[in-house]
Amino acid sequence: MQFFLRNLAVRPERSGSSLAFALALATGTVLGATAMATPAYAAKKEKKAPASKANYSKAFIEAYKPLEVMSKAEPKDNAGIAAAIPGLVAAVETPDDRFAAGNLIYNVGLASKTRSFERQGVDMMIESGKVPAEAQGSYLFLAGQLAYQDGDWATARTRMMAGIAAGYTANDPEAIVAEAYFADDKQAEGLAYLADAINKRAAAGQTIDENWLKRGISVAYKSDMAGEATRYSSLLVKYYPNQTSWGDAIAIQRNMLTFDNQEMLDLLRLADRTGSMRSERDYVDYADSADARRLPGEVSRIIEAGIVAGKLNAKDIFVSEVRAVAKARIAADQADLPALERDARKPGSTALTATAAGDAFLSYGKNAQAEEMYSIALTKPGADTQRVLTRLGIAQVDQGKTADAKATFAKIEGNRKSIANLWTLYADQKAPAPAPAN
Repeated sequence: MQFFLRNLAVRPERSGSSLAFALALATGTVLGATAMATPAYAAKKEKKAPASKANYSKAFIEAYKPLEVMSKAEPKDNAGIAAAIPGLVAAVETPDDRFAAGNLIYNVGLASKTRSFERQGVDMMIESGKVPAEAQGSYLFLAGQLAYQDGDWATARTRMMAGIAAGYTANDPEAIVAEAYFADDKQAEGLAYLADAINKRAAAGQTIDENWLKRGISVAYKSDMAGEATRYSSLLVKYYPNQTSWGDAIAIQRNMLTFDNQEMLDLLRLADRTGSMRSERDYVDYADSADARRLPGEVSRIIEAGIVAGKLNAKDIFVSEVRAVAKARIAADQADLPALERDARKPGSTALTATAAGDAFLSYGKNAQAEEMYSIALTKPGADTQRVLTRLGIAQVDQGKTADAKATFAKIEGNRKSIANLWTLYADQKAPAPAPAN
């Protein structure tokens, strides 16, 4: 997905029919479309301040007049006009000269569709120091836009950033800066800049453009930048939570990061809870990671869900075999739960026993018991801490204990951290809305 440059809503206005108009433009008494009209009520309260007298050199006026005439004559002598421009620039002596020359050159560029003149003219006006403060951002944005169109990426970024610093906010200038980085093969810098812009908008309570997030994902994914792809897909889930964004975020982690079966299981459990199981592969990998011999109830549920969703074929050899094994073991597995819980609660129980009990209860949706078993496992030597913490958080969030779940997920480190971050976002979205103020 590309960001498209939009036409600047406010451009420096074409010069008038006389040198006097151009000189007035340079002094600020005529600003064309960039002028700020004085409100009627203000005009009644105070007299309008007189415009400061412009300072034009004699040589510049002599060079300007014939070129202005040429620029308005029909048919246009574009070659003659272009040949006269260097002489006009050479005659510039004062800031007012520079602004007026820039305005004329810019308009020559517009009329002849010569971007080099447009760029030269805008740059001269900016450099003159005569652009009104309230229009600085617009002029800088236009200069950046023209540089972008020329593929002058560094200048485009510099001008756009200056325009943003001057207060320009229309036309998503931050997105164009990011695109100028990407086009310049500076993906890391562009992604970092875009993320900073997103964070600033979020801090200001502003809406985050969904396209920015999708663009960040696209660039990071194509550049094989797993960390950035994960970061942007998590932001998409945060600001635009739906089945599609959840599916994308989970798929990116599956495709770009390396997980063992137990880690994959906890990631796919999130896909199941967010309704983002998309393909045969999702259901097959879930069943394979859970293992029908270890967690038959959970595997049976997922296989049946895949068949109902039309993603699994009941006659497929893998599906039919796993389905049969799971169904055959469910009754005995459930019957073993009380004994497994008693063993886990014994003072001499091991981390392995308590974890196995927690896994069994979690697989049947008995989340309160699972939470207890995982809590016991964490007190035992040799516990697989990151795995147990992940599943403790899952058991908590499934009970609606979102604050506890988030605190648990925050403790997770290493290879499971990216999975825990997604579970944290899920917990945020599951949290009850705050009660209205009285």
